[in-house]
Amino acid sequence: MKVETDTRSRILVTARELFHGRSYADVGIKEICESAKVQKGSFYHFFPSKQDLAMAVIDDMAEEWAHGFVAEAFDRNLPPMERLDYLIDAAYYWQKAAKDLEGRVPGCLFGNLALEVSTRDEVIRAKINAVFRKASESFREALSEAVELGAVAPLDAELTGEAMLAYLEGIILLAKSRNDPDVVRLLGPAIKTIRIEMKPGN
Repeated sequence: MKVETDTRSRILVTARELFHGRSYADVGIKEICESAKVQKGSFYHFFPSKQDLAMAVIDDMAEEWAHGFVAEAFDRNLPPMERLDYLIDAAYYWQKAAKDLEGRVPGCLFGNLALEVSTRDEVIRAKINAVFRKASESFREALSEAVELGAVAPLDAELTGEAMLAYLEGIILLAKSRNDPDVVRLLGPAIKTIRIEMKPGN
């Protein structure tokens, strides 16, 4: 049982690194198997298709994020608006570490996949959208708490949270296009200036 678990994990880790380092379309099953040192039969035992593998990679990374730096950034023991500072710092150091190690800024795997496959694969698009919706919920909760504490004036926490997530993804994409993680560090603090007002009657 442990051998099967190790084999599946090795395929997942390899695919994630290759998808993130290059692109989903550019990486084939043969290359994944060779890099993971597994037979094709073992691959298809766990993943009926490359699409199924991509879905598992998204789930795996989303789970890691949920219990990793996203959980740390949105720790309820931190004042709500300070959570945004923590998130920007985490995003910066994540991109910088990759640049220092590999010589390039990789961007966000979810954002990369969204740009690449959203118009061509509805199943993967929906999976990525679910990840983004869950992430925007963390923003919404922090903003709602900030309003309750009087740290910010009343606003539409749901829409502002989505706008903040879009801004974060945007600056990470810009950092990738310039191959410069400092873009995240320099532009990131402006995320706290984003606000969408409540509509009258809400």
